[in-house]
Amino acid sequence: MTNYYPAFIDLCGKNCIVVGGGKVAERKIASLLGAGANVTVISPDLTYTIEKHKKNGRIKHIKRNYKKGDLKNAFLVIAATSDEKINSRVSGDAPFLVNVVDRPELANFIVPSVVSRGPMTIAISTSGTSPAMARAVRKELELLYNKNFGHFLAFLRQLRKKAMRDIPEKKERERLLKEVASKEILSILRKNGFKAAKNNVLEKIKI
Repeated sequence: MTNYYPAFIDLCGKNCIVVGGGKVAERKIASLLGAGANVTVISPDLTYTIEKHKKNGRIKHIKRNYKKGDLKNAFLVIAATSDEKINSRVSGDAPFLVNVVDRPELANFIVPSVVSRGPMTIAISTSGTSPAMARAVRKELELLYNKNFGHFLAFLRQLRKKAMRDIPEKKERERLLKEVASKEILSILRKNGFKAAKNNVLEKIKI
């Protein structure tokens, strides 16, 4: 079994290629666009949603089957066709990062199951052993970390900027930032919601 190295990759402005235009490719494209990637799709046909992305100028589209040389200057490649031969060719030709849907042995990275709450991302992987288990764990985490956490983290982001600006003493600043992310605050956030946690923090600090 491959021991994967966990990492979060900045794809903003990076050239990413998706080979395939079906429903699976549609999901991959949505994630790449959400990360700010420059997306090129290679496929003779597109789903309705991918076609909308094309019309809105959000993706580039090469309307044909994959050819050798298509991956030049690509930072990341995803092979998402229903043709295993094409997917294998893409895997062999990819210059750097390549993901092949449902064939981890042909890829050098796999896409985890993800919980997103504002600036917080929780990624779950079973190293390809059981994608179904990864999805089950993700559903549990979605209940444990609801949308209140996204709102609270957005608030903490602004609070941190203010602390960096207004508290020159490093130790005092670190103490404050640890205090507003304590187990106590997490408990209030989970039991009483965003407003209660925010008010508790504002009562504790004077910046």
